[in-house]
Amino acid sequence: MSHIVIVGAGITGVTSAYALLERGHQVTVLDRHRYPAMETSFANGGQLSACNAEVWNNPATIVKGLRWMLRRDAPLLLRVAPSWHKYSWLAEFVWQIRNYRENTIDTTRLAISARHYLFGVAERENIKFDLERRGILHVFQDKKGFEAGLKVNDLLRQGGLDRHPVTAEEIRSIEPALQAACYGGFFTPSDSTGDIHKFCRGLAEACMRRGATFNFEANVERLVPGHNHVQVGWTNRSGDADSIDADAIVICAGVSSRRFAAMLGDRINIYPVKGYSITVGLNSKKSQISAPRVSLLDEAAKIVTSRLGEDRFRVAGTAEFNGDNRDVRADRIDPLISWVRRHFPDVETSKVASWAGLRPMMPNMMPVVRAGSRPGIFYNTGHGHLGWTLSAATAELLAELIGPIRTHGERRSAA
Repeated sequence: MSHIVIVGAGITGVTSAYALLERGHQVTVLDRHRYPAMETSFANGGQLSACNAEVWNNPATIVKGLRWMLRRDAPLLLRVAPSWHKYSWLAEFVWQIRNYRENTIDTTRLAISARHYLFGVAERENIKFDLERRGILHVFQDKKGFEAGLKVNDLLRQGGLDRHPVTAEEIRSIEPALQAACYGGFFTPSDSTGDIHKFCRGLAEACMRRGATFNFEANVERLVPGHNHVQVGWTNRSGDADSIDADAIVICAGVSSRRFAAMLGDRINIYPVKGYSITVGLNSKKSQISAPRVSLLDEAAKIVTSRLGEDRFRVAGTAEFNGDNRDVRADRIDPLISWVRRHFPDVETSKVASWAGLRPMMPNMMPVVRAGSRPGIFYNTGHGHLGWTLSAATAELLAELIGPIRTHGERRSAA
Protein backbone atom coordinates (compact mmCIF):
# COMPACT_ATOMS: atom_id res chain seq x y z
CA MET A 1 0.00 0.00 0.00
CA SER A 2 1.16 3.55 -0.76
CA HIS A 3 -0.08 6.95 0.35
CA ILE A 4 -1.44 9.10 -2.48
CA VAL A 5 -2.59 12.70 -2.20
CA ILE A 6 -5.28 13.93 -4.62
CA VAL A 7 -5.69 17.66 -5.18
CA GLY A 8 -9.32 18.38 -6.03
CA ALA A 9 -12.62 16.90 -4.82
CA GLY A 10 -14.70 17.35 -7.95
CA ILE A 11 -15.89 14.48 -10.13
CA THR A 12 -12.38 13.50 -11.31
CA GLY A 13 -10.95 13.75 -7.80
CA VAL A 14 -13.54 11.58 -6.07
CA THR A 15 -13.66 8.95 -8.84
CA SER A 16 -9.84 8.81 -8.76
CA ALA A 17 -9.92 8.40 -4.98
CA TYR A 18 -12.38 5.54 -5.24
CA ALA A 19 -10.43 3.71 -7.96
CA LEU A 20 -7.21 3.98 -5.93
CA LEU A 21 -8.91 2.82 -2.72
CA GLU A 22 -10.23 -0.19 -4.64
CA ARG A 23 -6.61 -1.11 -5.37
CA GLY A 24 -5.52 -0.85 -1.76
CA HIS A 25 -3.88 2.58 -1.67
CA GLN A 26 -4.13 5.01 1.23
CA VAL A 27 -5.74 8.20 -0.07
CA THR A 28 -5.88 11.79 1.15
CA VAL A 29 -7.96 14.34 -0.79
CA LEU A 30 -7.42 18.09 -0.50
CA ASP A 31 -9.89 20.72 -1.67
CA ARG A 32 -10.15 24.44 -1.05
CA HIS A 33 -13.91 24.37 -0.57
CA ARG A 34 -15.88 23.26 2.46
CA TYR A 35 -17.58 20.39 0.62
CA PRO A 36 -16.92 18.17 -2.42
CA ALA A 37 -17.98 19.21 -5.93
CA MET A 38 -18.46 22.93 -5.33
CA GLU A 39 -17.05 24.21 -8.63
CA THR A 40 -17.50 22.74 -12.14
CA SER A 41 -19.05 19.58 -10.65
CA PHE A 42 -21.80 21.56 -8.93
CA ALA A 43 -24.51 22.25 -11.53
CA ASN A 44 -23.53 21.11 -15.02
CA GLY A 45 -25.92 20.02 -17.75
CA GLY A 46 -26.32 16.59 -16.18
CA GLN A 47 -25.81 14.54 -19.34
CA LEU A 48 -23.81 11.31 -19.31
CA SER A 49 -23.49 11.72 -23.02
CA ALA A 50 -21.39 9.56 -25.28
CA CYS A 51 -23.46 11.17 -28.05
CA ASN A 52 -21.75 14.49 -27.27
CA ALA A 53 -18.24 13.07 -27.70
CA GLU A 54 -17.45 15.05 -30.86
CA VAL A 55 -14.41 17.23 -30.16
CA TRP A 56 -14.78 20.89 -31.13
CA ASN A 57 -11.64 21.04 -33.32
CA ASN A 58 -13.22 21.52 -36.72
CA PRO A 59 -13.44 24.45 -39.16
CA ALA A 60 -17.17 24.86 -38.55
CA THR A 61 -16.51 25.77 -34.90
CA ILE A 62 -14.03 28.46 -35.97
CA VAL A 63 -16.49 29.93 -38.47
CA LYS A 64 -19.32 30.00 -35.91
CA GLY A 65 -17.08 31.57 -33.28
CA LEU A 66 -16.07 34.38 -35.64
CA ARG A 67 -19.66 34.94 -36.76
CA TRP A 68 -20.92 35.13 -33.16
CA MET A 69 -18.19 37.40 -31.77
CA LEU A 70 -20.41 40.49 -31.64
CA ARG A 71 -23.47 38.72 -30.20
CA ARG A 72 -23.74 39.00 -26.42
CA ASP A 73 -26.08 35.97 -26.34
CA ALA A 74 -23.98 33.82 -28.69
CA PRO A 75 -23.74 30.10 -27.85
CA LEU A 76 -19.96 30.37 -28.37
CA LEU A 77 -18.52 33.69 -27.21
CA LEU A 78 -14.89 34.78 -27.46
CA ARG A 79 -14.10 37.83 -25.35
CA VAL A 80 -11.52 39.78 -27.34
CA ALA A 81 -9.63 41.17 -24.33
CA PRO A 82 -5.89 40.50 -24.87
CA SER A 83 -4.51 37.37 -23.18
CA TRP A 84 -1.41 35.46 -24.26
CA HIS A 85 -2.74 32.25 -22.72
CA LYS A 86 -6.09 32.51 -24.52
CA TYR A 87 -4.70 33.21 -27.98
CA SER A 88 -1.84 30.71 -27.73
CA TRP A 89 -4.38 28.10 -26.57
CA LEU A 90 -6.60 28.94 -29.54
CA ALA A 91 -3.62 28.52 -31.89
CA GLU A 92 -3.05 25.02 -30.51
CA PHE A 93 -6.79 24.36 -30.79
CA VAL A 94 -6.67 25.17 -34.52
CA TRP A 95 -3.58 22.97 -34.97
CA GLN A 96 -5.51 20.04 -33.48
CA ILE A 97 -8.12 20.15 -36.26
CA ARG A 98 -5.99 17.54 -38.01
CA ASN A 99 -6.78 15.07 -35.17
CA TYR A 100 -10.53 15.77 -35.12
CA ARG A 101 -11.64 12.39 -36.48
CA GLU A 102 -9.34 10.23 -34.35
CA ASN A 103 -10.03 12.16 -31.14
CA THR A 104 -13.79 12.03 -31.64
CA ILE A 105 -13.74 8.26 -32.08
CA ASP A 106 -11.43 7.76 -29.08
CA THR A 107 -13.60 9.99 -26.88
CA THR A 108 -16.68 8.01 -27.87
CA ARG A 109 -15.06 4.74 -26.86
CA LEU A 110 -13.93 6.21 -23.55
CA ALA A 111 -17.43 7.55 -22.83
CA ILE A 112 -19.01 4.17 -23.50
CA SER A 113 -16.58 2.38 -21.19
CA ALA A 114 -17.19 4.96 -18.45
CA ARG A 115 -20.84 3.91 -18.13
CA HIS A 116 -19.89 0.46 -16.89
CA TYR A 117 -17.71 1.83 -14.11
CA LEU A 118 -20.01 4.64 -13.00
CA PHE A 119 -23.18 2.55 -12.83
CA GLY A 120 -21.26 -0.20 -11.03
CA VAL A 121 -19.95 2.19 -8.39
CA ALA A 122 -23.38 3.75 -7.86
CA GLU A 123 -24.95 0.33 -7.37
CA ARG A 124 -22.25 -0.96 -5.00
CA GLU A 125 -22.29 2.16 -2.86
CA ASN A 126 -26.06 2.77 -3.12
CA ILE A 127 -25.60 6.31 -4.44
CA LYS A 128 -28.85 8.04 -5.41
CA PHE A 129 -28.31 10.84 -7.94
CA ASP A 130 -31.56 11.24 -9.90
CA LEU A 131 -30.40 8.88 -12.62
CA GLU A 132 -32.62 8.84 -15.72
CA ARG A 133 -31.76 6.14 -18.28
CA ARG A 134 -34.13 7.37 -21.00
CA GLY A 135 -31.55 8.25 -23.67
CA ILE A 136 -30.58 11.58 -25.20
CA LEU A 137 -32.39 13.22 -28.11
CA HIS A 138 -30.28 15.48 -30.36
CA VAL A 139 -32.51 17.91 -32.28
CA PHE A 140 -31.72 19.84 -35.49
CA GLN A 141 -33.71 22.76 -36.86
CA ASP A 142 -32.78 22.51 -40.54
CA LYS A 143 -31.60 20.13 -43.24
CA LYS A 144 -28.08 21.59 -43.43
CA GLY A 145 -27.45 21.04 -39.72
CA PHE A 146 -28.93 17.54 -39.85
CA GLU A 147 -26.71 16.54 -42.76
CA ALA A 148 -23.65 17.79 -40.87
CA GLY A 149 -24.89 15.70 -37.95
CA LEU A 150 -24.94 12.61 -40.17
CA LYS A 151 -21.18 12.94 -40.68
CA VAL A 152 -20.62 13.21 -36.93
CA ASN A 153 -22.93 10.26 -36.39
CA ASP A 154 -20.71 8.13 -38.61
CA LEU A 155 -17.72 8.85 -36.33
CA LEU A 156 -19.72 8.13 -33.17
CA ARG A 157 -20.89 4.82 -34.59
CA GLN A 158 -17.29 3.95 -35.49
CA GLY A 159 -16.57 4.49 -31.80
CA GLY A 160 -19.22 1.89 -30.97
CA LEU A 161 -22.20 4.11 -30.13
CA ASP A 162 -25.77 3.13 -30.97
CA ARG A 163 -27.08 6.51 -32.20
CA HIS A 164 -29.61 6.57 -34.99
CA PRO A 165 -31.45 9.23 -37.03
CA VAL A 166 -35.06 10.07 -36.15
CA THR A 167 -37.71 12.09 -37.98
CA ALA A 168 -39.63 15.04 -36.56
CA GLU A 169 -42.58 12.72 -35.93
CA GLU A 170 -40.38 10.21 -34.11
CA ILE A 171 -38.93 13.01 -31.98
CA ARG A 172 -42.41 13.96 -30.78
CA SER A 173 -43.10 10.30 -30.05
CA ILE A 174 -39.90 9.93 -27.99
CA GLU A 175 -40.52 13.16 -26.05
CA PRO A 176 -44.14 14.36 -26.34
CA ALA A 177 -43.42 17.46 -24.24
CA LEU A 178 -41.28 18.87 -27.07
CA GLN A 179 -43.73 20.44 -29.51
CA ALA A 180 -41.45 22.94 -31.26
CA ALA A 181 -40.96 22.42 -34.99
CA CYS A 182 -37.72 20.74 -36.05
CA TYR A 183 -36.26 19.05 -39.13
CA GLY A 184 -35.04 15.85 -37.49
CA GLY A 185 -32.46 14.53 -35.12
CA PHE A 186 -30.63 11.61 -33.58
CA PHE A 187 -31.49 9.42 -30.62
CA THR A 188 -29.02 7.63 -28.35
CA PRO A 189 -31.05 5.24 -26.16
CA SER A 190 -28.04 4.12 -24.09
CA ASP A 191 -27.16 7.62 -22.82
CA SER A 192 -28.49 8.95 -19.54
CA THR A 193 -28.58 11.88 -17.12
CA GLY A 194 -28.06 12.49 -13.43
CA ASP A 195 -27.13 15.02 -10.76
CA ILE A 196 -23.33 15.24 -10.74
CA HIS A 197 -23.28 17.05 -7.38
CA LYS A 198 -25.34 14.36 -5.65
CA PHE A 199 -23.14 11.66 -7.14
CA CYS A 200 -19.91 13.36 -6.03
CA ARG A 201 -21.17 13.89 -2.49
CA GLY A 202 -22.33 10.27 -2.28
CA LEU A 203 -19.06 8.91 -3.69
CA ALA A 204 -16.97 11.09 -1.34
CA GLU A 205 -18.90 9.63 1.59
CA ALA A 206 -18.26 6.13 0.23
CA CYS A 207 -14.54 6.92 -0.01
CA MET A 208 -14.53 8.09 3.61
CA ARG A 209 -16.22 4.86 4.69
CA ARG A 210 -13.41 3.01 2.92
CA GLY A 211 -10.78 4.93 4.86
CA ALA A 212 -9.96 7.97 2.71
CA THR A 213 -9.15 11.26 4.43
CA PHE A 214 -10.71 14.44 3.06
CA ASN A 215 -9.22 17.77 4.11
CA PHE A 216 -11.58 20.57 3.12
CA GLU A 217 -10.92 24.32 3.15
CA ALA A 218 -7.33 23.40 2.34
CA ASN A 219 -5.71 26.01 0.11
CA VAL A 220 -2.80 24.16 -1.51
CA GLU A 221 0.18 26.50 -1.84
CA ARG A 222 3.26 24.30 -2.09
CA LEU A 223 4.09 21.15 -4.05
CA VAL A 224 7.64 19.89 -3.68
CA PRO A 225 8.60 16.66 -5.45
CA GLY A 226 11.49 14.79 -3.84
CA HIS A 227 13.49 11.66 -4.63
CA ASN A 228 11.18 9.25 -2.79
CA HIS A 229 8.20 11.39 -1.92
CA VAL A 230 6.13 14.49 -2.66
CA GLN A 231 5.56 17.17 -0.05
CA VAL A 232 2.25 19.01 -0.18
CA GLY A 233 1.73 22.17 1.82
CA TRP A 234 -1.51 24.03 2.39
CA THR A 235 -3.22 26.59 4.60
CA ASN A 236 -6.08 25.08 6.59
CA ARG A 237 -9.43 26.57 7.55
CA SER A 238 -7.91 28.27 10.60
CA GLY A 239 -5.26 29.98 8.49
CA ASP A 240 -2.49 27.74 9.84
CA ALA A 241 0.12 26.06 7.66
CA ASP A 242 -0.11 22.29 7.27
CA SER A 243 1.71 19.73 5.15
CA ILE A 244 1.98 16.06 4.34
CA ASP A 245 4.54 13.76 2.74
CA ALA A 246 3.11 11.26 0.28
CA ASP A 247 4.40 8.61 -2.09
CA ALA A 248 2.57 10.23 -4.99
CA ILE A 249 0.28 13.09 -5.91
CA VAL A 250 -2.57 13.24 -8.43
CA ILE A 251 -3.68 16.60 -9.78
CA CYS A 252 -7.46 16.63 -10.38
CA ALA A 253 -7.93 20.34 -9.83
CA GLY A 254 -9.93 21.44 -12.87
CA VAL A 255 -8.85 24.80 -14.22
CA SER A 256 -6.30 25.14 -11.39
CA SER A 257 -4.43 22.09 -12.69
CA ARG A 258 -2.35 24.27 -15.01
CA ARG A 259 -1.00 26.27 -12.06
CA PHE A 260 -0.25 23.17 -9.97
CA ALA A 261 1.44 21.46 -12.93
CA ALA A 262 3.75 24.47 -13.28
CA MET A 263 4.77 24.05 -9.62
CA LEU A 264 5.75 20.48 -10.46
CA GLY A 265 7.70 21.37 -13.61
CA ASP A 266 5.02 20.24 -16.09
CA ARG A 267 2.91 21.98 -18.72
CA ILE A 268 -0.79 21.18 -18.75
CA ASN A 269 -2.29 23.74 -21.11
CA ILE A 270 -5.81 23.96 -19.69
CA TYR A 271 -7.96 26.97 -20.52
CA PRO A 272 -11.11 27.82 -18.50
CA VAL A 273 -14.16 27.81 -20.80
CA LYS A 274 -17.17 29.13 -18.94
CA GLY A 275 -20.54 27.44 -19.16
CA TYR A 276 -23.86 28.48 -17.65
CA SER A 277 -26.84 26.58 -16.32
CA ILE A 278 -30.23 27.23 -14.80
CA THR A 279 -32.16 24.87 -12.57
CA VAL A 280 -35.89 25.42 -12.93
CA GLY A 281 -38.00 24.49 -9.93
CA LEU A 282 -41.00 22.47 -11.10
CA ASN A 283 -43.29 23.58 -8.29
CA SER A 284 -46.64 22.69 -9.80
CA LYS A 285 -48.11 19.53 -11.24
CA LYS A 286 -48.59 21.35 -14.54
CA SER A 287 -44.88 22.21 -14.75
CA GLN A 288 -43.87 18.67 -13.87
CA ILE A 289 -46.05 17.26 -16.64
CA SER A 290 -44.93 19.87 -19.16
CA ALA A 291 -41.16 19.50 -18.64
CA PRO A 292 -39.40 16.82 -20.71
CA ARG A 293 -38.23 13.54 -19.21
CA VAL A 294 -35.91 12.63 -22.08
CA SER A 295 -32.67 14.61 -22.15
CA LEU A 296 -32.38 17.03 -25.06
CA LEU A 297 -29.54 18.58 -27.03
CA ASP A 298 -30.59 21.52 -29.21
CA GLU A 299 -27.90 21.80 -31.89
CA ALA A 300 -28.71 25.33 -33.02
CA ALA A 301 -28.82 26.84 -29.53
CA LYS A 302 -26.07 24.56 -28.13
CA ILE A 303 -28.32 23.87 -25.14
CA VAL A 304 -28.71 20.61 -23.20
CA THR A 305 -31.37 19.60 -20.69
CA SER A 306 -31.76 17.07 -17.91
CA ARG A 307 -34.69 16.14 -15.71
CA LEU A 308 -33.44 15.83 -12.14
CA GLY A 309 -36.17 14.05 -10.22
CA GLU A 310 -39.77 15.22 -10.14
CA ASP A 311 -39.19 18.83 -9.25
CA ARG A 312 -36.06 20.07 -11.05
CA PHE A 313 -35.29 20.78 -14.70
CA ARG A 314 -31.68 21.60 -15.61
CA VAL A 315 -30.90 23.64 -18.74
CA ALA A 316 -27.27 24.38 -19.63
CA GLY A 317 -25.19 25.71 -22.46
CA THR A 318 -22.90 28.33 -23.95
CA ALA A 319 -19.11 28.40 -24.10
CA GLU A 320 -17.41 31.64 -23.11
CA PHE A 321 -13.68 32.29 -23.51
CA ASN A 322 -13.09 34.93 -20.86
CA GLY A 323 -10.28 33.67 -18.62
CA ASP A 324 -10.69 32.78 -14.94
CA ASN A 325 -14.02 34.56 -14.61
CA ARG A 326 -16.90 33.02 -12.65
CA ASP A 327 -19.35 35.92 -12.86
CA VAL A 328 -22.95 34.89 -13.52
CA ARG A 329 -24.02 37.31 -16.25
CA ALA A 330 -27.68 38.08 -16.85
CA ASP A 331 -27.15 38.40 -20.61
CA ARG A 332 -25.92 34.79 -20.67
CA ILE A 333 -28.64 33.43 -18.37
CA ASP A 334 -31.57 35.12 -20.10
CA PRO A 335 -31.23 33.07 -23.33
CA LEU A 336 -31.53 29.86 -21.29
CA ILE A 337 -34.71 31.06 -19.60
CA SER A 338 -36.11 32.29 -22.92
CA TRP A 339 -35.38 28.89 -24.47
CA VAL A 340 -37.43 27.16 -21.77
CA ARG A 341 -40.33 29.57 -22.22
CA ARG A 342 -40.27 29.16 -25.99
CA HIS A 343 -40.10 25.37 -26.09
CA PHE A 344 -42.06 24.54 -22.93
CA PRO A 345 -44.47 27.42 -22.35
CA ASP A 346 -46.39 25.61 -19.61
CA VAL A 347 -43.28 25.25 -17.43
CA GLU A 348 -43.24 27.99 -14.81
CA THR A 349 -39.97 29.93 -14.58
CA SER A 350 -40.72 31.84 -11.38
CA LYS A 351 -38.11 29.80 -9.46
CA VAL A 352 -34.81 29.63 -11.36
CA ALA A 353 -31.35 29.09 -9.83
CA SER A 354 -28.53 30.43 -12.03
CA TRP A 355 -24.95 29.13 -12.07
CA ALA A 356 -21.69 29.43 -13.99
CA GLY A 357 -18.71 27.08 -13.98
CA LEU A 358 -15.36 26.80 -15.72
CA ARG A 359 -14.73 23.77 -17.92
CA PRO A 360 -11.04 22.72 -17.87
CA MET A 361 -10.29 22.33 -21.57
CA MET A 362 -7.17 21.17 -23.36
CA PRO A 363 -6.57 22.41 -26.93
CA ASN A 364 -7.23 18.93 -28.35
CA MET A 365 -10.37 18.49 -26.16
CA MET A 366 -8.95 15.28 -24.71
CA PRO A 367 -8.49 14.53 -20.99
CA VAL A 368 -4.97 14.33 -19.59
CA VAL A 369 -4.27 11.03 -17.84
CA ARG A 370 -0.52 10.63 -17.55
CA ALA A 371 2.52 10.68 -15.33
CA GLY A 372 4.45 13.88 -14.77
CA SER A 373 8.07 14.52 -15.64
CA ARG A 374 9.18 13.58 -12.11
CA PRO A 375 8.55 10.37 -10.15
CA GLY A 376 5.34 10.24 -8.13
CA ILE A 377 3.50 12.91 -10.12
CA PHE A 378 0.27 12.08 -11.96
CA TYR A 379 -2.54 13.96 -13.69
CA ASN A 380 -6.21 13.21 -14.28
CA THR A 381 -7.66 16.48 -15.53
CA GLY A 382 -8.65 18.55 -18.57
CA HIS A 383 -11.95 16.79 -19.31
CA GLY A 384 -13.62 19.92 -20.70
CA HIS A 385 -17.38 19.59 -21.20
CA LEU A 386 -17.29 15.79 -20.63
CA GLY A 387 -15.99 15.45 -17.08
CA TRP A 388 -19.23 13.89 -15.84
CA THR A 389 -19.30 11.55 -18.85
CA LEU A 390 -15.65 10.41 -18.86
CA SER A 391 -14.50 10.58 -15.24
CA ALA A 392 -15.28 7.02 -14.18
CA ALA A 393 -13.20 5.65 -17.07
CA THR A 394 -10.26 8.03 -16.67
CA ALA A 395 -10.12 7.18 -12.96
CA GLU A 396 -9.62 3.54 -13.90
CA LEU A 397 -6.94 4.48 -16.43
CA LEU A 398 -5.20 6.53 -13.75
CA ALA A 399 -5.29 3.70 -11.20
CA GLU A 400 -3.85 1.27 -13.75
CA LEU A 401 -1.15 3.80 -14.62
CA ILE A 402 -0.14 4.28 -11.00
CA GLY A 403 -0.22 0.59 -10.14
CA PRO A 404 1.42 -0.49 -6.89
CA ILE A 405 3.77 2.15 -5.46
CA ARG A 406 6.06 1.17 -2.65
CA THR A 407 6.04 3.22 0.55
CA HIS A 408 8.99 5.30 1.77
CA GLY A 409 10.11 2.51 4.09
CA GLU A 410 9.94 -0.15 1.39
CA ARG A 411 12.05 2.01 -0.92
CA ARG A 412 14.69 2.53 1.71
CA SER A 413 14.77 -1.21 2.49
CA ALA A 414 15.19 -2.03 -1.19
CA ALA A 415 18.10 0.39 -1.39
